[in-house]
Amino acid sequence: MYDALVIGGGAAGMQCALVLGSAHKTLYAKDKKIGIVIHQKASQLQSALFNNVLGIAPGTVGMEVLKSGKKQLTTLYPHVDQIEKEKVTAVSGTTGNFTIKTNKNSYSTKLIVVALGYTNFFNIEGLNKYLEPHRLSLAEKERVQLKNTDHLVKEGIYVAGTLAGWRSQFSIASGSGAQVATDILTLWNDGKHTKVHDKLE
Repeated sequence: MYDALVIGGGAAGMQCALVLGSAHKTLYAKDKKIGIVIHQKASQLQSALFNNVLGIAPGTVGMEVLKSGKKQLTTLYPHVDQIEKEKVTAVSGTTGNFTIKTNKNSYSTKLIVVALGYTNFFNIEGLNKYLEPHRLSLAEKERVQLKNTDHLVKEGIYVAGTLAGWRSQFSIASGSGAQVATDILTLWNDGKHTKVHDKLE
C-alpha cells in the first residue's frame, strides 16, 4: 500500500515526487511509501528546448531533463519507487484505499496525484467523468483538464500541471507539482502548513 502514488513522469509529476521524497527526514513523512508511475513517451518535454527557465542551462533539451530528473530521484531519494514502462488504465476506490491498474499490474494507494498531459487522448477509467475543456487553451486545440478546486479533484485525488488547467510552461507545471506535494505534506502533518527546504549549514 502506497501512501501516495504519482501518475506521470513529466515536469509536474517528477517535481511532485522530488518534493515528497525530500521530506523523508521529517517525523510526519519518514515512514511514508511513495511511488511514481513514469510513462514519459507522451510527455511534452520530449520536444522541449529550454532557454528561459531559471536554473536550467540555456540550450538544454527536454529529453535531458527527463533523464536527469529520474537520476536525481534515484540518487537523492531512492526510497521513492519508480515504476517504469507501465501505463495507467483505471482508477477506483476511495481515499485511503484506491486501486490503480496499469497495463501490467495493480497497485494500492491512499492518495493519487495525476500529472499527465492535457491532450484529448486522456483515457483512464474512473477519471474520465471529471474531464472538461482546458480553461487556458484555444478551443480548437481540444485540450482537456480534470475538474478540480485548488488541484483537488475529489478527496484523495489530486491533479497537477497542464491537466490541472495550467498553461504548458515548464516552470508553471513544475510549480503546480510542488504545490500538490506540499498540500500532501501538510495533510500528513496533521493539517499544519508545511514545505521542505534544504539549507546550507
